Amino acid sequence: MNDNFQGTGRRKRSIARVKLSLGQGVITVNKKPIDEYFPRQTLQQIVRQPLEATQSGSRFNIDVKAEGGGIAGQAGAVRHGIARALVLMDESLREVLRKQGLLTRDPREKESKKYGRKRARKRFQFSKR
Repeated sequence: MNDNFQGTGRRKRSIARVKLSLGQGVITVNKKPIDEYFPRQTLQQIVRQPLEATQSGSRFNIDVKAEGGGIAGQAGAVRHGIARALVLMDESLREVLRKQGLLTRDPREKESKKYGRKRARKRFQFSKR
């Protein structure tokens, strides 16, 4: 049986490549411990969601390479990647993860800027005189 599983997670402009291996529950993101890379407690909870849903928090060591986007987008991408890797490892977890919406890629992206506008929809200030 293979004990290394990989999953790619995406959110906004972030991409996370997740490697799952049997271990003691150590999570490292870009060679840093999770509490150092994601200092906010809420972001750490987001990352751990798939592990809590499947009661496998301390069974795996997780090594992540996250790039692009901001810190919140990366946390979401890591969550997505972990969920995908868990399904590759054990197909019976799919239903549990699907119910909590952890396998769905969040499709919300930044809308591109339009010409003649300040941003995608915001207009320049109108001056009557």
